[in-house]
Amino acid sequence: MPQAHYIKPGRFDNIVNGAIGWLARRGISLMGTAELSVRGRTSGEWRRIPVNPLPYEGGPYLISARGHSQWVRNLRAAGGGKLQVGRKTRQFTAVELPDEEKPALLRNYLERWGWEVGRFFGEINAKSTDEELLAAAPKHPVFRITVTK
Repeated sequence: MPQAHYIKPGRFDNIVNGAIGWLARRGISLMGTAELSVRGRTSGEWRRIPVNPLPYEGGPYLISARGHSQWVRNLRAAGGGKLQVGRKTRQFTAVELPDEEKPALLRNYLERWGWEVGRFFGEINAKSTDEELLAAAPKHPVFRITVTK
């Protein structure tokens, strides 16, 4: 089995993620960010990271710009988690989408946040063809989330 695509965060990324998560916990959402909490697949402890939930037809959706990251692996195992902005916490279940359903979502995500996450998509951007986006789809897990409370 080939190695799953993943771009590991650097020190600067960790500092920025920590600051954005801290702001989200205090009710300040930058461009729609929220803090994702999901239980670790081996530890069972809550793990937190800021994400950009994508409101889209039938959504919202969570898209992993970095690829098959730890939060993706944990979400697959847990089947759901929590999104928090300030005091508002929404629990959700998650279903991972097949690659053929991803191109329109990836395009919308890149239109909205390409300035922030574009470096993780290589040559792919919001103006890429459906075929190019489909070719990139296996590198970027997408989850449809359903808020449960």
